[in-house]
Amino acid sequence: MTVHATSLQQERTEQSLPRWKRFPTYGYIAGAVNLTVWFFAWSRIDPWYRYSFFALWFSFILFVDALVKARRGTSLLTRAPAKFAQLFVFSTLFWWLFEAFNIPVQNWHYVMDQPYTALQFNLIATLNFTTVLPAVMEIAEFWTSFPRLRPRMPASFIGERASEKTITRLIALGVACVILPCVFPRQTFILIWLSLALVLDPINNLIGRKSALAHLKARDWRFLLVLPLSGLTCGFFWEMWNSQSLPKWQYTIPYVGFGKVFEMPILGYTGYLPFALELFAMYQFLLAFFGQRDDALAF
Repeated sequence: MTVHATSLQQERTEQSLPRWKRFPTYGYIAGAVNLTVWFFAWSRIDPWYRYSFFALWFSFILFVDALVKARRGTSLLTRAPAKFAQLFVFSTLFWWLFEAFNIPVQNWHYVMDQPYTALQFNLIATLNFTTVLPAVMEIAEFWTSFPRLRPRMPASFIGERASEKTITRLIALGVACVILPCVFPRQTFILIWLSLALVLDPINNLIGRKSALAHLKARDWRFLLVLPLSGLTCGFFWEMWNSQSLPKWQYTIPYVGFGKVFEMPILGYTGYLPFALELFAMYQFLLAFFGQRDDALAF
């Protein structure tokens, strides 16, 4: 039985229970840990606040997973624990790639609480970067648990393949979005938040993976709404918790560096919308690279 079939069976079985009975114990523990670490981070309680990022986000991810479990009767962690863990591994690779993209544009930089060696910084950063992909995917699982936001295409459905001409043009556009910020970083920095989706999503569609392009061809607008919404939701929590924490990051964004909400300029939040689509495309592409068919996602 596939993960998706098991997920549907569990969802039907447990939906008959009252929602409060479906909320798992680990969700209560995660919520308590999250609030405790949040207090340490913002109160600058030494030494805990220095290393609060991973604990804050890992507990948040588990809490959201528990919410999904309560709403659907199943969740990423409970139906596919190996895939849940794999998200953390993939996430590190993904965000280090975005750190490389930031080298020419220099849109964000880190404010440290103390001097760190290169090895210390890279180890701590790598651990923290593990939480990016699972956070966005868990939030997407949560939003898609609401019937009005659930994509119309079944989670296991690949959808229609686009024409080779369309795929070629989108990939070429994506490659341009990678190159231009390196050549004209001040003028075209925003393109890094479109580049990977434009390159990888058409490839995913071509090789028979789930893709935003297939949802677009099917006019499944819910998918194209819920993933950006998930990115924006995570963006709010990233920026909120970052605002009073150390270490932290700050932004230097040309032209739109006004009207800050926390550390992020208000227009900068628009970058979180395509970012979630990029993460989804990167996840599908890497699964294909490793020959893994099922992504374990409920959307």
